[in-house]
Amino acid sequence: MTAPLQHPKSARGHDERWWHRATGYQVYPRSFSDSDGDGMGDIPGIISKLGHLSDLGVGFIWLSPVYASPMVDNGYDISDYRDIAPEFGTLDDMDRLIAEARKRDIAIVMDLVVNHSSSLHPWFKAAAATRDCPEHAYYIWRDPAPDGGPPDDAQAAFGGSAWSFVPEVGQYYFHFFSGAQPDLNWQNPALRAEIYDMMRWWLDRGVGGFRMDVISLIGKDVDTRIYEEGPYLHGFLQEMHREVLAGRDLVTIGESWSVSTETGLRYCGRDREELDMVFEFSHIREGWHPELGKFAPKPFDLVAFKRALFAWQELTRDDGWHALFLSNHDLPRQVSFYADDGAHRRPAAKTLATVLHMLRGTPFVYQGEEIGMTNARFDRIDQYRDLETLNHFNAQIAEGVEPSEFLAGANRNSRDNARTPMQWSAAPNGGFTTGTPWIETNPNYPDINVEQDLPDPDSIFAHYKRLIALRRDRDVIAFGQTEPLWEDDPDILAFERRLGAERLLVVANFTNRDQTRALPSHLANRAAKGLAWSHAPRDDIPDRLELQPFESLVWIFDAEPGQ
Repeated sequence: MTAPLQHPKSARGHDERWWHRATGYQVYPRSFSDSDGDGMGDIPGIISKLGHLSDLGVGFIWLSPVYASPMVDNGYDISDYRDIAPEFGTLDDMDRLIAEARKRDIAIVMDLVVNHSSSLHPWFKAAAATRDCPEHAYYIWRDPAPDGGPPDDAQAAFGGSAWSFVPEVGQYYFHFFSGAQPDLNWQNPALRAEIYDMMRWWLDRGVGGFRMDVISLIGKDVDTRIYEEGPYLHGFLQEMHREVLAGRDLVTIGESWSVSTETGLRYCGRDREELDMVFEFSHIREGWHPELGKFAPKPFDLVAFKRALFAWQELTRDDGWHALFLSNHDLPRQVSFYADDGAHRRPAAKTLATVLHMLRGTPFVYQGEEIGMTNARFDRIDQYRDLETLNHFNAQIAEGVEPSEFLAGANRNSRDNARTPMQWSAAPNGGFTTGTPWIETNPNYPDINVEQDLPDPDSIFAHYKRLIALRRDRDVIAFGQTEPLWEDDPDILAFERRLGAERLLVVANFTNRDQTRALPSHLANRAAKGLAWSHAPRDDIPDRLELQPFESLVWIFDAEPGQ
């Protein structure tokens, strides 16, 4: 397969890969576009919207799971890795999506979910019927405790015990998530060989790489309760690279909720031969209560947010690569969480995009982000569909939490905020479906939709389009080093990018108030080469900046001699 956006050498002096200048776009299939009116998005619907993504300028689509699945966790519980869920389409539809995207220089990156399978996968069905079959060893089993209960008191991420009993085999199996998602036993070489063969099968069909779901869990040691970044993780990833990835022109992105600046380069260091980049969540966790978690979010703290962002910019200054994101299918809508989704929604959405896309790394756009979609703000728990939200609601209500208190946290941080249907137009249900959507459409769709945004040259969509094009065209944006400014400022996020003699300056107001700042002497009164967009365009860099609420400014200029 020929990947898009290839360049022979990068400005950093090493081999350049096509994804260094590309922007990824995540499609959550069930909420993107419904072609047949059944209320659920599908692959033909995605194909029908490829023109939108091509116009935006993205280089690849990260496609959330479309595999066969009972959909207990919306497709992250896979019952057949080599087939497509009927509600999404067929393998022929998938092949057509790969081919049609390729015509537009867009690669399809599959979501690889191999920490666990569905409990309805044929492997698990065989494993749960008898110990006397090879598949039994594909999963993690332990004998009951002396009292007949679970082997230990480990709790699942979605609530309840991490162990479920199967009478037919007289053992408990481990599941880090729900009981419908039994963890695969990566210490079994036969299981790993099955997974690698499946990955090669998809690559041979033409996919451009993999986003690897919770990949940091595959090296776990359940007996010592080391789950995240366990002792076997990097050996498995290096084996995967040797067996499947080496020599192929593709992109791999790992997901890890535990990776830190101390461990990040173990995944994506230049000489590690594991992954190309990793999704890390330090900037996300800064918004969570340290003990109560995501459903008790803290007020946004810009200083802590900057500290997390810039730590990873420093880590990948000379080695590795970073995956840049604020939104995905597991997170709230970024303009609602980090900024203002009310009176200042448009400038706030643009400022968040500017900050992210001007950093070093590969940016990811989550569907609807490019038009400034907002959180849903459901009033009742029965409006939610997310397994995690529903399980935590039941657990917290049992502990005495008031429903209204839980809903306030869910309205800010539930995964369903990102899963409401894509808002294409002011037609019923935002033009997502002619039927009844699987989850309610955000009621603001008549005012926030693609059809309304596109004709406006100053729209959020137009801003994203400019940012994505700049990364392709400007070496300083793609490869320049990042130098933070005003790191302790609670209201302003600012940084420089530096590459050779070229400089980029980004200044963003993260408040709903006017802000004034004096620039350092090495930046003030410089002759700019362009890119200054704002409410009132400014050609050169003044010595004192006056920023309106949620305004962001960007300049490119040349360094002074000797700098």
